[in-house]
Amino acid sequence: MAKARKDHRGRALRKGEIQRKDKSYMYTYTDPYGKRRYIYANDIIELREKEKRLMKDQLDGLDVYAAGNADLNFVFDRYITTKTELRRTTYTNYIYMYDRFVRSEFGKRKIGAIKYSDVLYFYYHLLNDRGMQINTLETIHTVLHPTFQLAVRDDIIRNNPSDGVMAQIKKKPGKNHGVRHALTLEQQRAFMDYTAKSPVHCHWTPFFTVLLGTGCRIGEVIGLRWEDIDFEKRIISINHSVTYYPRRNDTTKCEFGVSLPKTEAGIRTIPMMDAVYEAFQEEYSEQKEEGFNTTVVDGMTGFIFSNRFGNLHNPQAVNRAIKRIYESYNAEEVLNAKKEKRQPVIIPHFSCHHLRHTFCTRFCEKETNVKVIQAVMGHANIETTMDIYAEVTDMKKQEAIQNLSRNLDVF
Repeated sequence: MAKARKDHRGRALRKGEIQRKDKSYMYTYTDPYGKRRYIYANDIIELREKEKRLMKDQLDGLDVYAAGNADLNFVFDRYITTKTELRRTTYTNYIYMYDRFVRSEFGKRKIGAIKYSDVLYFYYHLLNDRGMQINTLETIHTVLHPTFQLAVRDDIIRNNPSDGVMAQIKKKPGKNHGVRHALTLEQQRAFMDYTAKSPVHCHWTPFFTVLLGTGCRIGEVIGLRWEDIDFEKRIISINHSVTYYPRRNDTTKCEFGVSLPKTEAGIRTIPMMDAVYEAFQEEYSEQKEEGFNTTVVDGMTGFIFSNRFGNLHNPQAVNRAIKRIYESYNAEEVLNAKKEKRQPVIIPHFSCHHLRHTFCTRFCEKETNVKVIQAVMGHANIETTMDIYAEVTDMKKQEAIQNLSRNLDVF
């Protein structure tokens, strides 16, 4: 009978256990792929705890090899190839967001070594160090959480380390960082008046009038065609959206594409208010003189709005135009207010989607039927409409109390 091996303290070593020359311990085993693997520890008790965990993992069918060697990038690439049901724009957006914010750093970490605190720290890094907005972070989470979940279902890891991370982020002060707020009525008027009177920016007036007067999503307005406009009934038909997204095989380049609206509720008709009707009439008359747009996107043509090169607007270009306009306005407004000895009306930073939010806010201020607001906005979920309605109600309460304070001469 073979004599049992012992360590330097006389303790018997089990099969696979070895004490090394530096007095540390090593356990050797063969992984499911037939390759020799090693576990190290400073003492025998620690080593045997690791052996127990290894045995439990093996009994549970956990693939220790994959857990130790597959990185997050590998799992994401595997996950995204299974998502054949995603809309083309969603698919390319997921890849774009992952490649831009995750792949080069966090994505290289071993999937089995990523813990809850690692994901939490990474999210805070994106928020604090890279200045990411909370809604953008939620998109990142929408990509990462199911990626980790795939690893769980494939028995690569036991638990999803991203579970509960966004809930924790939102508990912290400043959780509303990145929440869109509507322009005030004064700011809205200042923006539109300045745009209309500016010889440099006035060509944007019809486009922004439609955005602010319909509450449509930017892709819905970009995609509007003359056949979607019923001048007689004064109705706009929203039945498709134009997107501008990275190419599937080359995310460094973007292209236009036509898709259905974001949700089923997005297919709708919107009555035209006078300003919107006049904006379309002005645009139609101008194009009748100068020629209609001939751009073709996925077989569709007859688009209403285009840039000076005859191409459709893309959301990034619209946002850049908005920024140029309000920065130019603010610079002039500060000087004018100083001359006139008054407080300037400053327009804050905003994007094209804020115009949709602004329309919805103005609508909520005048309309009490939330279902009507939901139908016009194309919100799939009534909660989205209610959130904006509640925000408007809070502002109205503040305004009402201030008015009461001014009108009651009793204090």
